[in-house]
Amino acid sequence: MAESTNGEPRIGVYVCDCGTNIAGKVDVPAVVEFAGSLPHVAVAREYKYMCSDPGQEIIQKDIKEMGIDRVVVAACSPTMHEPTFRKAVQSAGLNQFLFQMANIREHDSWVTEDPVEATEKAKHIIDAAVHRVVFQEPLEAIEVPMNSDVLVVGGGIAGIEAALKMADAGHTVHLVERDPSIGGHMAQFDKTFPTLDCSACILTPKMSAVGKHPNIKLHTYSEVTEVDGYVGNFKVKVNKKARYVDIDKCTGCMLCTEQCVVAKVPNEFNESLDNRRAAYIPFPQAVPLRATIDPERCLQLTRGKCKQTCVEACGPGAIDFEQKDELVELEVGAIIITTGYQTFDNERIARYGYGQLPDVISSLEFERISNASGPTGGEIVCKNGEKPRSVAILHCVGSRDENYNEYCSRVCCMYSLKFSHLIKEHLPETEVYQCYIDMRCFGKGYEEFYKRLMNEGVVFIRGRAAEVTAASKRQAETEGKLLVTVEDTLLGVVRHLPVDMVILSSALQAQPDAKEVAQLFGFGCSSAGFYIERHPKLEPVSTVTDGIFIAGCCQGPKDIPDTVAQAGAAAAGALALVDNRTVKIEPTISYIDPEKCSGCHICVGLCPHNAIVYDAELDAAQVIEAACKGCGVCVSACGSNVPVQRGFTDEQIFAEIEGALA
Repeated sequence: MAESTNGEPRIGVYVCDCGTNIAGKVDVPAVVEFAGSLPHVAVAREYKYMCSDPGQEIIQKDIKEMGIDRVVVAACSPTMHEPTFRKAVQSAGLNQFLFQMANIREHDSWVTEDPVEATEKAKHIIDAAVHRVVFQEPLEAIEVPMNSDVLVVGGGIAGIEAALKMADAGHTVHLVERDPSIGGHMAQFDKTFPTLDCSACILTPKMSAVGKHPNIKLHTYSEVTEVDGYVGNFKVKVNKKARYVDIDKCTGCMLCTEQCVVAKVPNEFNESLDNRRAAYIPFPQAVPLRATIDPERCLQLTRGKCKQTCVEACGPGAIDFEQKDELVELEVGAIIITTGYQTFDNERIARYGYGQLPDVISSLEFERISNASGPTGGEIVCKNGEKPRSVAILHCVGSRDENYNEYCSRVCCMYSLKFSHLIKEHLPETEVYQCYIDMRCFGKGYEEFYKRLMNEGVVFIRGRAAEVTAASKRQAETEGKLLVTVEDTLLGVVRHLPVDMVILSSALQAQPDAKEVAQLFGFGCSSAGFYIERHPKLEPVSTVTDGIFIAGCCQGPKDIPDTVAQAGAAAAGALALVDNRTVKIEPTISYIDPEKCSGCHICVGLCPHNAIVYDAELDAAQVIEAACKGCGVCVSACGSNVPVQRGFTDEQIFAEIEGALA
C-alpha cells in the first residue's frame, strides 16, 4: 500500500469480482496489487459484490477509520450502480462527488477475450480513475422548485391509464392527443385476448372517465411543437389544430355529419374500408364526442364554395369556419410519452399480394370487419359480399425478418389465434389455417388459449408462407380463390392452400415521426425507431432526460396488459417527482466567469437546452443552472476557453487520459 502524506489525497480503490462477470476474465488480485501501488492510494481491496451492503460497509468503514477522502470503485456500468456508491460514500460523511467509478465489466471483461489483456486493460482503466479522482472537487446538488402538473402525450390506453393514475392522485394532467378523439388502436378492436373481453366495454369507461375527470385537461386534435426547460419546470407549446367546430357549443348530435355534402372521404378509423363525410365524429364512443371538419376535404375550406348545409343543420351554431389553430403554452413538472405504434405496411412484401388481390387484408382491417360497429356490422365477408369458406392467417408479416424488422412483435401470434376464434364463432364451418414460424404464447392464460384453439378445429401449419397468388382459372374447384404457398416444415412438404381470404398478421412498428418526437423531448431511439429507456431492466420507463418517462408500444411492442402495467409504472415515476416541492439536479453543469467572458454570443446560440442567456448589464453570457444538462457544447465551442464544466474540468480530463496511457 502507498504511504500517505499530510495534505495529500488518501484514495481508496475497491475492485469488484461481480461474481464471475469480472473475476472470470480479469485477474482481480493482480489488479488490486497494482492499484495499491498507485500514487495517493491508501488502501486497495477486493470483494465479491461491492454493491451489496457488506461491500458498501467496507468502503464506509475505511472512510471513517482510515481517513479516505477519495473513492474509486472498479466494477460495472456507472448507469447501474454509480448512485448506489455515491449514497454509500455520502452516508459515511464524504462528499458524493469525490467518488469515481471505473467500468471494468462492460468496458473490459465482457468485451476482451484474452484474460491477460483483460487484466492489463483493467489496470489502465483503474489508473485513469485514480489520476482523475485526485482533481475532483466537492459539489452540491442544485435544488429547484417542482411544478406539480404533468403532461401525457398520446391518448391510447397507455396515455389514458397514466393520466387517470396521476389525476386520481390529485395532480392536474394535460393529456395531448393528435387525433380528434382519445382511444388509440384499442378503440378499433373487437375483442381482446385471451379472455375475449369486448374491447370497447373495457376501454369506453376509461375514456369517459378521462373526459369527465376534473383534474384532466384534454387537448385532442393537438400536437406538441416545442419543449423547453428541465425536470420540475418544463415549458411546453401545444398546437391545437382548428376543428372548425366550437367544442363548447357542439353537443355531438351528428346532424352536421348527416347533412355534409362531401360523403366519400376514406374512413381512417375503419382502415379506409368505407367512407365518412368531411364533417365527422371518428366513432360512436369518441371522447370528446364532438364533430371535426376535415380541412382538406371540406368544400367551404378548400374552395370557398359550399351550400353549408352543416351550418344550417347545427342548432347550437357550433360550426365556425373562421376558427384558427391555437398555440397553448403549458408548464409541467414531469412528462409521460405514450405515442403508441403503427402497423407494418404490407405492400412492402409484394409476394403476399396486399393491395393487389382483393381479399388479402391486414390485421387491423379484419379487426374492423369483425367489429359490430365496423363497416360490415360485424359480418365477416369477402369483398364480393360472400362469406369465406376458408381463411389463411399468415404470421410474422414484417416481423422476425432481416429484410424488414428482426424483432418479434410479441402480439401477432395471440391476435392471430383470436382471429381464428372470431372466424369460428361467426362461421363455424369455415376452414381456418394458421401459417406460423413458432407459436409464442408467453403471457398469463396465453398457452391455454392456444390449446383452446387447437380444440376448435383450427389447422396449424408450421412454416412461413412463401407467396399468395390468384388461383388458376383452369381448375373449377379453385377458381376465384387465393392460393397460399407454404412449406410445412413438420411434414417436410410444400402445401398449396386454396382459400377465400388471407389475413396478414402485421408487425408493430414505431410511429413514422418517432425520431423527431424523441429529438423534441431529448432522448434517443433504437435502430427500429422505438424510444430508448434509461436502463432496460432497472429503469424501463425512464429516459436519459430527467422527468420524462415512456410507456406502451412507443418503447417497444407489447400487449395491452403490459402496456397498462408500464403506464402505471411511468405514472408512479412521475408521481415520485411531482409529489415533492423541490427536485435535486446534478451539479455537473457549466459555469461562465463574467470577468473572462467577451460576450460574443457563440455559446448562447449553440446551447441545445437554451440554458445560456446574454446578460447585457454584465456584457457576458450566464448559465441558467437549473436548465443546464452538462452536455459540454459551450465548453468545446468557446474560443476563449471560458466556460468550465464542473466535474469535467480540463485538469480532470487530462489527468484521466494520462492515467489511461500510463
